[in-house]
Amino acid sequence: MQALSTAVDYIKAPLVYKGKVRELYDLGEHFLIVVTDRISAFDYVLDPAVPEKGNVLNRLSTYWFEQTESIQPNHVVHTDVAKLGDIITEPELLRNRIMVTKKAERIDIECVVRGYITGGGWRQYQQTSAINGIPLPAGLRKNQRFEQPIFTPAAKNDVGHDEDIPFEKMEELVGAELAAELRDRSVKLYEFAHGYCAERGIVLADCKFEFGIIDGKVILIDEIFTPDASRFWAVDKFELDTEIDSMDKEPVRTYLLGSDWDKNSKPDPLPTAVVEETTRRYLDIYRRLTGSDLS
Repeated sequence: MQALSTAVDYIKAPLVYKGKVRELYDLGEHFLIVVTDRISAFDYVLDPAVPEKGNVLNRLSTYWFEQTESIQPNHVVHTDVAKLGDIITEPELLRNRIMVTKKAERIDIECVVRGYITGGGWRQYQQTSAINGIPLPAGLRKNQRFEQPIFTPAAKNDVGHDEDIPFEKMEELVGAELAAELRDRSVKLYEFAHGYCAERGIVLADCKFEFGIIDGKVILIDEIFTPDASRFWAVDKFELDTEIDSMDKEPVRTYLLGSDWDKNSKPDPLPTAVVEETTRRYLDIYRRLTGSDLS
């Protein structure tokens, strides 16, 4: 399988932004998002790219946008590479990796919903008995499910890490009315997907969303319920007080943490076995969520 590291050479449109995984091009009335196979960990884009990763991410986002459209309007116009004509010079290479979207004014808040206390939320709780300023009961155990999902926003930074902020700070940044609307929309989306995943033997532990504004209305943008934007656990792997092996790029993180990498420079290329296992995981989560194999 050939991996796509960048699409710049295959697109005749201005490149607006190149992220760790996605590339954004200006089509005039719309944006074109291309999802590459690049993979990042610990703030570094790694080599080599992971075959089929971008394909899975784009098709999963497309799938979830369709599933949630009645709950929350989104930015998708279409995902048909044939409709782009000669803008794409290698259509077969980019098939299933593109999304043409409406142009929205991005709200610079990452909307994070946590259904379980794990990851960075668990670390905050251990230090402060709270997450993003939300006080929590004493005695919670790692990976324990909250009685109700909690909303823990972050201020987006295009460079470096996003900054966890209390809800009150979010209200200062975007206004109390919009902050409440984003919180409520995010929690509603999480609750829908949590139930959907549970029926398929998957725990949706937490997730993040981005929203924008079009004609004064809130619209869902970027990606949704992918392994890069959500923490998925297999139900049969769920256990309290442990580090649960998540259904994403965990093989890459595990390898790097177990290597002699100095953490201050870009790591050496990933071993073939790690890349192949990561591809397998992305294909597996796609199959389990959608009920079909990638084709």
